[in-house]
Amino acid sequence: MKLAVVGAGWAGLAAAVEAVALGADVTLFEATRTPGGRARALPAQRPDGVPLLLDNGQHILIGAYRETLALMQRLGVDPQSALLGTPLSLPYPDGSGLQTPAWAARWPAPLDAVAAILTARGWRWSERLALVRASLGWQRSGFACDPRMTVGELCRALPARVMEELIEPLCVSALNLPAAAASAQVFLTVMRDALFGQGFGVWSASALLLPRDDLGALLPEAASRHLGHRVRRGTRVTELQETDAGWTLSGDGWSDHFDRVIWATAASPAASVMGAANEVSADGAALRDWAATTRRLDFTAITTVYAWAPTARLNAPMVALRCGPEAPAQFVFDRGRLRPGDASAQGLLAFVVSASEGDRDALQARVLAQAASQLGLRDLQPVQTVVEKRATFACTPGLLRPAAAIAPGLWAAGDYIDGPYPATLEGAVRSGQAAARLACAA
Repeated sequence: MKLAVVGAGWAGLAAAVEAVALGADVTLFEATRTPGGRARALPAQRPDGVPLLLDNGQHILIGAYRETLALMQRLGVDPQSALLGTPLSLPYPDGSGLQTPAWAARWPAPLDAVAAILTARGWRWSERLALVRASLGWQRSGFACDPRMTVGELCRALPARVMEELIEPLCVSALNLPAAAASAQVFLTVMRDALFGQGFGVWSASALLLPRDDLGALLPEAASRHLGHRVRRGTRVTELQETDAGWTLSGDGWSDHFDRVIWATAASPAASVMGAANEVSADGAALRDWAATTRRLDFTAITTVYAWAPTARLNAPMVALRCGPEAPAQFVFDRGRLRPGDASAQGLLAFVVSASEGDRDALQARVLAQAASQLGLRDLQPVQTVVEKRATFACTPGLLRPAAAIAPGLWAAGDYIDGPYPATLEGAVRSGQAAARLACAA
């Protein structure tokens, strides 16, 4: 079976690797020269001229992301070497916040998370117990709720401190939306897997896994090596046409026929191609409806501000920040602590602004002011500010997401495709693998 996969982001790479394992004759098309999509490496330079390799966004995994971790391992990447695993911890610069105590770090889920809640510094016992009761209530309900409910509505009985120091940071980092706008059902799915799910290897499901290397080395490069000659980089697919025996893909000066296709690009180009293909397809109505559903998705931005100072160093690899209109970053990562053997990374910090809005330069200025105010770092120099304007789909209550099946012999893969997860690396990998299994079983 001759299968085309269009797009070498994490979903497309996962689909291609899975399809090859299932015996398909795979060709993977990527319009750029660099695989990885919205989770890839970027070359940069420090203010003192030292070359750097950054990421187009600071990503984080958790121990519950079993499919992504298993795929890395399958491709020859050792997760324990590539990722720094820490027990659930969201410390603030003053030492307050949620942190799993060392004596509970090896406890199975959900006991490790309960220990973190019961020992949270700065919390009253009433606040700790309120969160434990809420978590157990979510478990009793099967982690299900009214699909029209927001996270804010789900958690309205929780104390203000719990909302401010835990629920809001978790919600905005996982769903890229504030609690008042985010889907409670998707949030509960993430909480189910993170607090009560099965971890991977030595890690608990709630363990935070921070990349030690650039995102390209984490999976895209290994997947590309594994696929070898099957990857056609710098080859943009501009047209899709249905035939009696499958689908024809075309680009600038080339055309090729395939029995089946998995379309794994971002949502906007996918909707454009499907919308155009419906004009000449026997399944035009299906293509048109799929494109219309995809176009209705809203998207939110993530801004990553990289800044450097020779002596900049945090007390932990990841620190939570108190955010507001003039302090937009929710988290800051110490790249030097993540990569202690890399001299170029020392003093390099990555500030993450989820659900970001506004001008790039203005955001950068506010983040640097926030670093001076909350971290005491007044000598930071900007290195590069990356704005992903369509970083994630807006995971709102009752959202209708496009299906994986588009038309006979044609499937879609991506973190925006219908599924239980928000726009995460795990969601992308699971979507790609599911599409490959459908295509190879059809």
